[in-house]
Amino acid sequence: MAARFSPRPSPAHLTTAICFTIQALGVGTYIAFGVFFNPLMEEFGWPRAAIAAAPAAAFFVMGVFGMAVGRLNDGFGPRLLLTGTALLLGLGCVLMAQVSTLAGLYLSFGLIFGMGMSAVDVVALTTIARWFSARRGFMTGIVKAGTGAGQFVVPLAASALIALLGWRWAIALVGSTVAAVLIALARFLRRDPGEGSPSGAANEDRASGAPGLCLSRVFRAAPFWVLCTMNLILVSCLMVVMLHIVPHARDLGIPPLPAAGVLSTIGGVSILGRLASGVLIDRLGSKRVMHVGFCLLVGGLLWLQFSDRPWMMYLFGAVYGLAHGSFFTAISPLAAEWFGIRFHGTVFGIVACFGTTGGAAGPILAGHLFDVTGSYRTAFLILTGLALAAWGMLFALRPVRGPTGIAPRP
Repeated sequence: MAARFSPRPSPAHLTTAICFTIQALGVGTYIAFGVFFNPLMEEFGWPRAAIAAAPAAAFFVMGVFGMAVGRLNDGFGPRLLLTGTALLLGLGCVLMAQVSTLAGLYLSFGLIFGMGMSAVDVVALTTIARWFSARRGFMTGIVKAGTGAGQFVVPLAASALIALLGWRWAIALVGSTVAAVLIALARFLRRDPGEGSPSGAANEDRASGAPGLCLSRVFRAAPFWVLCTMNLILVSCLMVVMLHIVPHARDLGIPPLPAAGVLSTIGGVSILGRLASGVLIDRLGSKRVMHVGFCLLVGGLLWLQFSDRPWMMYLFGAVYGLAHGSFFTAISPLAAEWFGIRFHGTVFGIVACFGTTGGAAGPILAGHLFDVTGSYRTAFLILTGLALAAWGMLFALRPVRGPTGIAPRP
């Protein structure tokens, strides 16, 4: 007898779709700051380092508050957390539309918007890690593909709105729309398959056996701190590119919309990188996938040193997009593989905070180097060296085998 088709999505599929959308809208809005860079410079005459400090501060605040969000998510679940942070995200964008000083930009986008971003990664990725085990890499890849979709769509939409309405109305409309959608989605989100179920039944793809290392064991393990340091350096490199690639393209003489297209190319191609790396993570392990990502990243940064034409910039965007997608997909499964899911929100929140600290400092330093030297050449050379250093740390990482029986893949 043929199985009956039900148009109603399963809870696991619904959760995946919600986490995909959280990533797309949250990260897409953050990355779209790149298309507001030149309008801010043109209206106020602020130096690049000063403007770059706003998204850098937001990235840092996101990581600091993300540690608290991860701990609260482990205990209480994501609904109230996502609702509250979405309100802050929208408020930050609306207040940014009214700024006239750098202090106002730092308060609205750097602090308030940054607090609003704190749940975007931690809630989405920790929820997926709890819902899936055998297919954790693939499902994380699908969710992180949402980031690529957001990076492709939101900057182009923001750029079009700037052309039609001006940058102030554009950021206000983008922020308020994103906040409304996230608040609506929050009510359907559950921390894990057993939450709210009288039987506590788990999803068929949940892990069996021990949930992972205790926090004291994780914090005593040297690989945990190596992973944190590697992520600090790596995300610093990644965020310099994401926040300065549009101004760099404009400096090369590329018009505004095609320059925003370089950023959208990164987002679009990174979807492929996230999906492919998700499949490979389940087969090869997260560490091997990250090695491939580093190879692409270093090669792309070397190519960027010589890119001075639009097609060369778009080729860089494609190569970098694959690397970008693989890194941000692999970090959460790697933490789950090596340390378990019992305190995944807390562990991943700390690893992510190191990353956001590097991601906050990198764009400011790159902007300062541009203000001093008049070009990004020195900054891009330094990025290449930092990427090689982080790659070396990945080679040094070794799995932790604890009393819970976890046997991470090398």
